[in-house]
Amino acid sequence: MALTLEIVTPEARVYSDTVDTVVVPTLTGEIGILPGHIPLLTQVVSGELRLMKDGKEQFLVVGKGFAQIESDKVSILAEHAITEEKIDEKAVEQAMQRAQTELTASAHLDPTEQEILHELVRFAGIQLELKRRKH
Repeated sequence: MALTLEIVTPEARVYSDTVDTVVVPTLTGEIGILPGHIPLLTQVVSGELRLMKDGKEQFLVVGKGFAQIESDKVSILAEHAITEEKIDEKAVEQAMQRAQTELTASAHLDPTEQEILHELVRFAGIQLELKRRKH
């Protein structure tokens, strides 16, 4: 028995496939999901999403959002998501540096803009951590 995993952002469908298991980062910690999981709606936090498919572990980085689990379907709607192989280390470093520079000059930013920049820095940091750990 398999799970159907779908990860969608405002820009694109980032992942859609059947998997054996998935581990999702949530506000209360990681949640492991197997086929037949009880129905659940939970908030997703920026972090590493792990999945097993055909005995191989794969990684994605997701931003904050929501996950809905119904029987054998896991749907994740996130602000950002990227598969491990699409992470461009240099581009992520540059984006992180721009966001950090803007945060240091944050006197002109309202709290919402500051939170968006903090979230971008977190998302970039998780991507770099994953990419560097795998090399």
